[in-house]
Amino acid sequence: MIYINNVVKLDNNLIISQVKSPLQRVAAIHDLSGFGKASLTVVIPILSTMGIQVCPLPTAILSTHSKFKGFFIKDLTTEMEEIIRHWKALELQFDAIYSGFLGSPAQIEVVKRFIHDFRNEDTLVVIDPVLGDDGRVYSTMTQQMVEGMRTLAELADVITPNLTELALLIGEPYKENLTEQEARQWMQKALQLGPKTIILTSVPQPGLPRRTAVLAYDKSDGRCWKVSCDYIPASFPGTGDAFASIITGSLLQGDSLPIAIDRAVQFISYAVRATFGHKYDPTEGLMLERVLGNLHAPVQVSSYELLD
Repeated sequence: MIYINNVVKLDNNLIISQVKSPLQRVAAIHDLSGFGKASLTVVIPILSTMGIQVCPLPTAILSTHSKFKGFFIKDLTTEMEEIIRHWKALELQFDAIYSGFLGSPAQIEVVKRFIHDFRNEDTLVVIDPVLGDDGRVYSTMTQQMVEGMRTLAELADVITPNLTELALLIGEPYKENLTEQEARQWMQKALQLGPKTIILTSVPQPGLPRRTAVLAYDKSDGRCWKVSCDYIPASFPGTGDAFASIITGSLLQGDSLPIAIDRAVQFISYAVRATFGHKYDPTEGLMLERVLGNLHAPVQVSSYELLD
C-alpha cells in the first residue's frame, strides 16, 4: 500500500481518501445535450463559475435538447449504474446531490439509491422535478414518472418545481391564474411529501400581467419568501436548469434562502435580457457565456419579501 498526496494506492486501483476536498463537490444527475444550452451544459458552467466542482452523472446523451425536432437520444441507465459502482469504489463524497431530467422510472430508482448511498448529515439534496411546463406534461413523462418523482421528492432538502410540476406532484389540476394564497396552499401540500424547502417558480401576479414571482417556503420555520421580477415575452430552454443550479450553488456557499432566490432571479433576469436583445434563435437557450461573470458580483440590494 502506497500513500500519494492523500490518495491510497492499493494494487492497481486508486481509492480516494477521506481527506476533505478543498472544493465543494456536487454530483449533478442530468442529461447531456450536444447542442442547445440545457441540463449539464448549463449546470456545469454555472456551478464551476461559482467555484464548485461538478461531477456529472449523465442520465442520457442527446444530439440536441428536446426542443429541436428529430433529436437523437441514448438512454444511459445501465451506464449510470457502472459509474456509480466506480464512484463507490473510490469512496467519493459530495457536498450536494442535484438531479434534474430523468428519463424513466428506473432512473428515479437509481437516483433514490444514489442518495441513500452517498448522503451524509451535511449533504444538500436538491431535486428539480422535471415533468412539464405551461400546463403540459413533457412528451417523455408518464403517470408512473409523476408518481416516481413524488417518492424522490420525499428525500429532498429542496425541490424547485414550476407551477405545472407542482400541480402534478400534489395531484391538482393546473391553474394558470393561481392566486398567491392558492400557491402557498399548494406549496404547503407539497411539503407534506417530505422535502424541507420548496421553491416555486413562474407564479403569476394577478393584476400585474408584466410581473411574475418566485415563492420559497421553508418548513423548518414556516416562513414564506417572495421575489418578484419583470416578465419578458420570451422562452429559453434551460432557464429552469440555470435557476436551480444557482440555488444549489448559493446554498452551498452559505447564502440564506431569500438571498439564494434573489441571486437566482437577478441572474436569470439579466441573462434573459442579454439574450433577448439579439437576433437569436431562442431554442438555443440563454447566452450564458455573456453573463457568467455576473455570478461573481456582490449581492445587489435585495428585493425579497417575507410574506405574512
